[in-house]
Amino acid sequence: MGKQEKIVSMFNDIAGTYDVANRILSMGIDKSWRNKACNKTFELYGKNNIDKIVDVACGTGDMILFWKQVASENKIDLKNIIGIDPSVGMMEVGKKKLPDVEFIEAFATQMPLESESADIVSISYGIRNVVERQEAFHEFARVLKKDGLVVINEFTKNKKEKLLDHVTDFYMNKILPTLGGLISKNKEAYTYLPNSIDEFLTTENLCKELKVAGLEPIHVKAFSMNISTLIIAKKL
Repeated sequence: MGKQEKIVSMFNDIAGTYDVANRILSMGIDKSWRNKACNKTFELYGKNNIDKIVDVACGTGDMILFWKQVASENKIDLKNIIGIDPSVGMMEVGKKKLPDVEFIEAFATQMPLESESADIVSISYGIRNVVERQEAFHEFARVLKKDGLVVINEFTKNKKEKLLDHVTDFYMNKILPTLGGLISKNKEAYTYLPNSIDEFLTTENLCKELKVAGLEPIHVKAFSMNISTLIIAKKL
């Protein structure tokens, strides 16, 4: 079993408790990060009619809920939203929450979607689970219309400069695996999560990799003591 397949099987394992664990572990604050990402994206895209949003590594459909809700609050006519994920277990949970949404089992690097068909491609807290990240960015660029946007929410590695950075680090590496393990009965999965924020997952590196794929970062912002970073890039 390759690294990518191992990650998928781990997510299949924790699918049932994933939503609860997420809310507890982020102390509910991931809701605010997701909300801000959707609002900023719609503001930058500047259109009231959107044909298609593709949410990659959609998991249980958390981000899809936010896209739908924020579109409706902003009176944006969102015609179609698709969830893509290689974990069937996670998507089964998503289908119960969002029976009207199409979920497709696929990897980020090979999406069965037409070229230049999506207005927005988003990936929230999932790019760290994509082993072939550069290939995924090329695939996002292929699927996007010209001037379409890629939206990335992710935990990124930052230099530990302040006391708070060390507090964050302690939480991610010590408290998160124990708590997540208790909720999901799978400590290995939650030990993997902080470890998966690999040394290359810096804001600077992600921006470089996006540019290589023809995606120009137009908005970069860190939230909550630099725990989470939002990057929005435009297809040139």
